[in-house]
Amino acid sequence: MAEGEPSYIDYEAFLDPDFSPASFANSLVVATNNATDTPLDLSTPLSRVLFDLQEIDTHIHTLTTKSALPLLTHTRDQTAAADHILKEAEEQVSSVTQGYQRLEKEVLRKWEAADEVRIATEKSLATVRLARAVARCLTLGRQLEGQLAEVTGRGGLADGTASPSPGRDDYRALERAASTIVSLRRMFTATGPGEEGHGLEKVKVIRTLRSELLIPAENMVKSRAQQAINRFTMSAQSGYKQAGDARARLSSATTILYLLSPIPKDLSSASDFQPELLLSTLQGYMHTAIMSSLNALSRSLSMLPTLDKTLVEISAKCQDLFALESILASLRPPSHPLFPPAPTPETQSQGGSKNNLLQPLLNALDASSLPSHFWRSLASSLTSRVQEIVNRGGVSARTLRSNRDRLKKDIKECVLRGSQLPASTDKGRMGADSGMKGNWEREAAVMVSAVASVLDR
Repeated sequence: MAEGEPSYIDYEAFLDPDFSPASFANSLVVATNNATDTPLDLSTPLSRVLFDLQEIDTHIHTLTTKSALPLLTHTRDQTAAADHILKEAEEQVSSVTQGYQRLEKEVLRKWEAADEVRIATEKSLATVRLARAVARCLTLGRQLEGQLAEVTGRGGLADGTASPSPGRDDYRALERAASTIVSLRRMFTATGPGEEGHGLEKVKVIRTLRSELLIPAENMVKSRAQQAINRFTMSAQSGYKQAGDARARLSSATTILYLLSPIPKDLSSASDFQPELLLSTLQGYMHTAIMSSLNALSRSLSMLPTLDKTLVEISAKCQDLFALESILASLRPPSHPLFPPAPTPETQSQGGSKNNLLQPLLNALDASSLPSHFWRSLASSLTSRVQEIVNRGGVSARTLRSNRDRLKKDIKECVLRGSQLPASTDKGRMGADSGMKGNWEREAAVMVSAVASVLDR
């Protein structure tokens, strides 16, 4: 059917989105049959549908025949346009591919070469840093060897002459050796990435340095310092020069043990540091003085003729403790390279007089002073010793009971005599007075009571 010609086919009904084939077929059947007819005539509606289909097919054929040339022309034009677009796209893809290849050649390969250079540079820098760390460790090792030679007397002086006093205990050299040991220890502990000693544990010469020099040197320096403290005495010195030498040796020994004391990893500030090595050595010195005095006094109580000499020795030991306390009170903790950053001056000034080496020892002993701790510890153990003598009976027990008044007087004088600085010390330099008798009456009473409580029963 030509375009514009009327058509009896209801195209709008077929093109309706709500079109239903069943409803359309039902309407055709109802339109061509009566409702009262028993046999339905389906040939008429079927012919109608077939005629409509033929009409639509004829209409489509007519349209395609008339529009074949425009359709083919349009299809050809669309195909040509698509080919042109495809060609242009292929040219653009080729251009992009060439650009990528050029960039890969100019940038990526250069970046790969630069990355290789970067890796080589980083490794070279790590090698240089490791070499510097090894060189520093070796320098410190040679320095430590020289300092140990000064101590043992096997080395010479800077000008090549022989040491004037070979084998002497040069505690200043020991102190310098301790500082060198701490510097080496800092190198060996700073082994994290980016730290100064990173990678040192992989170098054989450093492992040899640590095992054959550092550890033996640290043990030797530590042992010498502990010996200096254990042998410390001021009461036996005959002059100010000898007393000054004893003070200098003690000061160096305490500094050495302070520096060599292990430092906790979680240390927050220098004020929280507890020098365990120094404290254990000083506590051992205190314990030795107490136990030796206790044993000597116990023997003398069984043999009263030796009591006077023993009391003099005990008072001398306490005088040494008094001198030790005075020296420790005048010593400030030395600077330590392994400590966290130092606090502000305001924080340091808040420490006051407690910022010395005596306070940690008093805190560890839970005592107000070393002489007081000495007398009270001695008294706490003396009662049982006196009780043993009395329980054994015999001449010793009777002699003790008959001389208890003299014994009380002698013990009191021993306490008062021992609770002061030795006569050979420079009291002004020690920073303490000689200890007034009234300050130690309580300790004297405790000592007298330790003996009298048994003898007066």
